[in-house]
Amino acid sequence: MFGGGNKIKLEKDLLERIKKISAAAGYASHEEFIVHVLEKEIAKFEGAQSDADIVEKLKGLGYIS
Repeated sequence: MFGGGNKIKLEKDLLERIKKISAAAGYASHEEFIVHVLEKEIAKFEGAQSDADIVEKLKGLGYIS
């Protein structure tokens, strides 16, 4: 799952925070934690009927203004 060649660059400080939190939370790896968080966030938008719905959801969550 994690060796597929897809890479995302993260700031060093953020990665260290992710590693610390994922270990404390009992995840097998920080990659597993990242996947879980991303899947959880993506699920919030999958029911949207249009791009406008997605924009409204992002505004409601405070991601955009």
